[in-house]
Amino acid sequence: MIDNSGQAMRLMSKLEATLPVFARLSPELAAVVRKESPALELPERCRVNRIDYAGDEGGIVCWLDLGDRDRTQKFIASITHLIFDRTQPLAREITAYQKHRIKRLKRSSPH
Repeated sequence: MIDNSGQAMRLMSKLEATLPVFARLSPELAAVVRKESPALELPERCRVNRIDYAGDEGGIVCWLDLGDRDRTQKFIASITHLIFDRTQPLAREITAYQKHRIKRLKRSSPH
């Protein structure tokens, strides 16, 4: 088991109550988005409009508004690929979830 389901559900409840929140894309995620949508100009910050739980395998996922005026593409990314401002009310809890999840993913992956 990768996630502590109780921790994930508590964080999701808190996040849902504060939506929308803003985040930056990790460099790796930004590279993927640029490759998939080269015409899209990436904003410095994106808005997280919705969150879901993709099970233990996917964890908390965020629906992102990247300023796509046509709204032809939906961007969904794991919360572990986003960088949240430390001054946001839930920043510590988000960071704790991200670190825990990344650590568990590393342990469970075959080398």
